Amino acid sequence: MAAFGPKIKKKPMAEINVVPYIDVMLVLLVVFMVTAPMLMQGVQVDLPQAPSAPIDNKEDEPLIVSVNKSGQYYIELGGEPKQSKPLEQITAMVSKVLGEKPETPVLVWGDRDVSYGVVVGLMTELQNAGAPSVGLVTDPPK
Repeated sequence: MAAFGPKIKKKPMAEINVVPYIDVMLVLLVVFMVTAPMLMQGVQVDLPQAPSAPIDNKEDEPLIVSVNKSGQYYIELGGEPKQSKPLEQITAMVSKVLGEKPETPVLVWGDRDVSYGVVVGLMTELQNAGAPSVGLVTDPPK
């Protein structure tokens, strides 16, 4: 039997070219690898070494208050330049942050050469500012 009308040819299915997507993913990978080390918070201090367990990952980023070996205080809040601040100003800032987000963890980076009394005094002031608990950051022993 003869078919009436023109014969319709089926076209092959269009295929997605994935090479550009792979290129974009590799570029993103390189960008994240380069920027990840720059996201470290806090002032450069020589942390004491002690065995400790890592803190639980929470959604809130911790507030990090640092004390360098000369006893100057620093706080890292949203990209501010690292300038030393008086303890009263730091406790006021911590109090404001904890007023908005009371579950925010507060951590202290104390240089190993700073006096024990300075670190304990800082921790006491942070607890008076509203921090339910204050953690100490250490380096793992080598």
